[in-house]
Amino acid sequence: MKWMSDTEYMELTGLEMDAIDDLCDRGKLSVKVEDGVRYIDPSKGAQEVVVPAKLQELSKHNTHEMIVQPEFVEKTIGTIINLHEKVLDSKDETLQAVKTENEFLREALASLQELYDEDRKTIHTLQEQLKLSQQEVEFMRRKYKLMWNKAIDEHTN
Repeated sequence: MKWMSDTEYMELTGLEMDAIDDLCDRGKLSVKVEDGVRYIDPSKGAQEVVVPAKLQELSKHNTHEMIVQPEFVEKTIGTIINLHEKVLDSKDETLQAVKTENEFLREALASLQELYDEDRKTIHTLQEQLKLSQQEVEFMRRKYKLMWNKAIDEHTN
């Protein structure tokens, strides 16, 4: 067990010397005196006695400041209720805005899907026309080749 002098204990706890003397007189602290110097055991009663004594001392000096007027409480509750109502209104507005935005996005997506489907049909039609045009070009190439071959044969004979 480590003993502390009065002044060390006062610095440690933040208590004034009068409060320490009072605690010693009431037997709440372990005390020994050597060579005229009072030593205190900081481990005994520090948590159970010193803190409540300090709180008691503070409450004696500040009791008039701790009284809350009913008007203040009513105004505070009224303010809290008004803020709560504003938060609820804001939440409802936000939900409505999100619903409107979702509906708009849903309609835009449906419109894009329709355009996509139309574009797919157009692409399919153009592919079919391209195939037919390629077949026609191939047919014309063979026809002209036959004609030129026939013309060359007639010209050589």
